[in-house]
Amino acid sequence: MAGRRFSLLRLFRRKKEEESPGAAPAQQPEEVQQVQPPQEDAGQERTEEQLRARGRFRRAAQTFMKFMGSRRRKARITPADVQAQPDTILTQLTKPDVSTASTAVPAKCDTTTSDLTTHWDTTSTDDVSHCDSVLPGLTEEADATTTEGVASTDAAPVQRLADTPSLEFLEERAVSAEVTITPDGDMQQRPPTVPKLAWVKEEEKEESPRAAPTQQPEEVQQVQPPQEDAGQERTEEQLRARGRFRRAAQLVCRFIRCIWHEEATFMATGGTANSDLFSAQTSAALLDMLVENSVYKAKQVPAIVRCIHQWLTSNVSAEHRLDKTLVLLTEEHPMDVAVTLLRSAPACDRAARTMWKTLISSRWTKEPVLQILFRVLEYWPAHRRRTSDGDERDVFALAATVALWEILQLSHSWCPGGVKDNFPRLLLTLLFQVFISTEEMSEEVETFWRRCREQRSLPPNPNRFAVQTVKALLRQLLGEDVLMAIGRKCGWDMLLKADSHHYAVGLLARELCRVSRSFCRSIAVSLLPRLSRGEPLWELPALAFLVEVLHCLNPRQCGPSVLQIISRHLRSQCPERRRLALRGLVVLSRDPAMAKSMRSLSESLLELLQDADTDAVQMTLSAFINVLHFQIVKISTPTALKLLEALRPLFDNEHSQLQQLSMLLFWELMEVTERSKSLKPHVYLSLVPFYFNWHNENQRVAEASWRALFGAARFLKWRDLEDLVTMEQPWRFPECLLEKDRSRVGQYVRQALPFLESPEKPLRKLAIKFLGIAARSMKKEQPELQLICQALQDMTDDSPAVSNLAQETLHIIRAVRRTSFFHFW
Repeated sequence: MAGRRFSLLRLFRRKKEEESPGAAPAQQPEEVQQVQPPQEDAGQERTEEQLRARGRFRRAAQTFMKFMGSRRRKARITPADVQAQPDTILTQLTKPDVSTASTAVPAKCDTTTSDLTTHWDTTSTDDVSHCDSVLPGLTEEADATTTEGVASTDAAPVQRLADTPSLEFLEERAVSAEVTITPDGDMQQRPPTVPKLAWVKEEEKEESPRAAPTQQPEEVQQVQPPQEDAGQERTEEQLRARGRFRRAAQLVCRFIRCIWHEEATFMATGGTANSDLFSAQTSAALLDMLVENSVYKAKQVPAIVRCIHQWLTSNVSAEHRLDKTLVLLTEEHPMDVAVTLLRSAPACDRAARTMWKTLISSRWTKEPVLQILFRVLEYWPAHRRRTSDGDERDVFALAATVALWEILQLSHSWCPGGVKDNFPRLLLTLLFQVFISTEEMSEEVETFWRRCREQRSLPPNPNRFAVQTVKALLRQLLGEDVLMAIGRKCGWDMLLKADSHHYAVGLLARELCRVSRSFCRSIAVSLLPRLSRGEPLWELPALAFLVEVLHCLNPRQCGPSVLQIISRHLRSQCPERRRLALRGLVVLSRDPAMAKSMRSLSESLLELLQDADTDAVQMTLSAFINVLHFQIVKISTPTALKLLEALRPLFDNEHSQLQQLSMLLFWELMEVTERSKSLKPHVYLSLVPFYFNWHNENQRVAEASWRALFGAARFLKWRDLEDLVTMEQPWRFPECLLEKDRSRVGQYVRQALPFLESPEKPLRKLAIKFLGIAARSMKKEQPELQLICQALQDMTDDSPAVSNLAQETLHIIRAVRRTSFFHFW
C-alpha cells in the first residue's frame, strides 16, 4: 500500500487508457468532448456499462465528502504522507444528507467590487493549488479501496446519494470544460512526485453479459470497470459516460475555486463569468454539503453567501432550493450573512428578496437578522461593519431600508413579529431618514441611490422611498385608515418639506394616539434617550412627536427625564422649540406629581412672560395656573413680586386670552402666597384694571376680572370691597376704593386714563365716571387733575353719548372746584 496517493480531486480525473498497437489515442480526448449524451427512454433497461459509470460517480461523491471532513479537521496530507498511509479511509464514509427544507422570505441585491479577493486567506489558495495538482485521476488502489468502502454502505446497487447529481443530470446540465482546466494543462502542473494516474484499473475485467439479472445490483458496486484490449474499439456508451464524468469533475473544481479561492474574474464580473457554473444543480448540491457538514472557514462565509445569491439569480424556477442551506449558515454567522447580502444586493433583486424572505420566515434566524437590519438602519448614511473575511466597507442605511420595504411588501398578509416588536424603533428611524434625506444629501448617498435606480425601478429621491416605507409599516400594523387620515390633512406632503416636517410628525403622532395609545406610549419611551442625548439634526421633529404623545405616558415614571428635556429647550434660541417645550410643560403641569418638580423652572418661565411671542406667553401662563391650582407649592415672596410685575402689563393686553389667563393667574397667586407688606403696593395697582375689565364685553375676561378682584380684596383684607364684589355692585367700587386709599388717587387716575380710548363704548363711559369721582377728591395743585380735564375736553369727536357725558363730567368737575375755592376763601 506504500506509495498510494489519495486526494479529493483525484476522483475527478479520467483514467488514461493504455495505448494499444491498433488504437488511436490521439483522437480519443476529442471524441470524449464532442460526443453528446444519449437520450434514454424511460422504460429502457439500464445497461451494465451505465451501472458501472454510476457506481464510479457515487464513489467520487463520497470520497469528496470525506475529503471535506478531513480538510475541516485541518489534517493536511502531502503526497508523501499519502503514499505511506493505508487506503482505508473510504470505508468510513457515510451518505451525505443534502435534502433541503423550503421556507419563505424576501431580499435584495447589488453588485460587488473586485477588491474583495484581497481578503481571502492564503491557505485557501494553497488548497486549490493542491487540489489542481492531484486532479488527473484515481489510482488503481484508490479505486479498489473505494469499491470496498461503498460495498458495505449501499443496499441497492443503483441507489444514488440523496440530492447528489446523477449522470442523467450531467447529461443535461454539465458545463463545458473549456473555461476551466484542460486535462493536458493540468497534467503539466502536477508535481513530479505525483505519478500520472489512470481512471480505470488495468486489472478490471469486463463483466460477462450472461450474468444472472438477480445478481447484477451487487456486482455494480463491487466489479471494477473492465480492462479493454488495446485494439478493441470503445463503445459509444462508454465514451459518453466518461465524458459526463469528466465534465462533472471539472465543474466541481471550478466551484471549489470560487468558494476557496474566489478568482478575480468571478469578483470583477459579479459571477457572470461563471454563470454556467451556477446554473447547474451540482453547485446547489455542493453548497448543501459544504454548509450542512460545516466544511468551511468563517472567513469563507461571505463568499458562500454570494455564491448562494448567484445560484438563485441563475435558477429562477428553483428559488427555494437552498433555503435550508441559507438558514443553517445564518444560524452560525448571522452578521456575515446579513451584511454581505446588504453589500452585494443593495437594490434587492429577485434572488435577494428570496433570501430575505427565507431568513425572516425561519424562527431561528428571524430575530438576529432583523436586529442587524435595524442596526444598519439607525446609522446614517452608512454603517461600517467588518465581516469575517476582513471586508470593512460601509453598509448604506438605504440598503437596509429597501430590504425592509421588500420584507413588508412580501408579507402583506402577515407582519413579522420582530417588526411589530420593534415598531417604535423602526418608525422613528424611518422618519429620521425622511428628514435627513430631505435636509441634506451627501454625494456618496446620491451616487449609491443612482446605482440602485439603475438596477431597478425606485423613486427619484431617497426621502420619497423612505415615506413609502413608513406607509408600508403603518399599513401593516394600523391599517389603511391612518394613512388616509394623514393624507387628507396633507401630512405626507408636509413630511417631504424641511420647514414643515415637524408639523407633519406632530400630525402623525396625533393620528397614532387616536388609533393606539399603547404604540404611542412605546414610541415616546423610545424617543426619550434620543432627546436626552441632544441630537441636533432631528431634535425638533422628535420634540414635536413627544409633545403630542405626552398624555399617554406615566408622569411618575417618565416625568423627570421629560422635564429635563423641556427645561433645556425652554432656553433655546429657536422660537419653535420654545413653543414645543411650553406645550409639553402645559401637559405635565396638569399632573399633581409634577407640580413640585416644576419649581426649578420658575425663573425660565418668568422670562418667557416678557416674550414677544403671544403663543409662548399664553402657554407660560397656563403652566403657572396649572401648577398653582393644586396649591401644593408655596410661592416665595421674591418670586411672587417678580410674577406680579410681569403680570401687570398683561391685564390691559389687546389679546383677550392673555387678559383672561393673567387675571386667573393673579387670583391663584393670591391664594397660595403668604401675605407680605412688600406685595401690597403691587396688589393696589391691580385693582383699577380689574374693575374696568369686570365690565368687559368678553364674558370670560369679565369673569376672570371678578375673581382677580375678589382675590385682591381678600389679600388686602378689605371687607367692604370684598362684600361689594361678592354682591356684584360695581358702581360702588370707585367711591369705596378712593375712600379707602386716598394716597394713591393719582396712580389710580393714571391707570384709568387709557380706558378713555378703549374700543368698547361701555368702558369709555365707565372711565369718564371714574375720573369724575376721582377729581372731586383731588387737590387743585395735583397734576393728575389737569390731565383729567384735558382728556375730557378731547373727547368731543367721540359718539354723542360719550362726548356729552364727557362734557357734563367736565362741567361738574369745574363747578365743584369753584365751590371748593370760594368755600376755602
